[in-house]
Amino acid sequence: MGLFQPFDIAASGMTAQRFRMDIIAENIANVSTTRTENGGPYRRKIVTFQEKQLNAGLPNFRNVLKDTTNKYYGNGVKVSKVSEDMETDFIMTYDPSHPDADENGYVRYPNVNTVTEMTNLIDASRSYEANVTAFQAIKSMATSGISVGQG
Repeated sequence: MGLFQPFDIAASGMTAQRFRMDIIAENIANVSTTRTENGGPYRRKIVTFQEKQLNAGLPNFRNVLKDTTNKYYGNGVKVSKVSEDMETDFIMTYDPSHPDADENGYVRYPNVNTVTEMTNLIDASRSYEANVTAFQAIKSMATSGISVGQG
């Protein structure tokens, strides 16, 4: 493992969690959006991560677990996709005066649950903080190593 690889790993975690927080904020901002440019209500978005591969020849996570004697340390994380939540149903609310109400007076609101989004936001924030702490610890170890070499 190179000197800067741990910094890259921690930084990739911070970048990924920051992106996740942006998507969560977008979900919360659109909690009442009943009409998008596609015509329907806003659909909640979900971020999926995967291990960052620097070289195609490096083993994947499954292979590392199979061979624990392997000297592979990982390369960090990246966003693999942002998908729409197709499993959760829209929230149907009776409001016949709403411009997007159907013939029965029901309005389809986004499948965004604010409590779930806030919980996910706290999780992403704590993960970001953990990566910052790891980054600072790595920096401290590198600084100590350099000062030992000077001494």
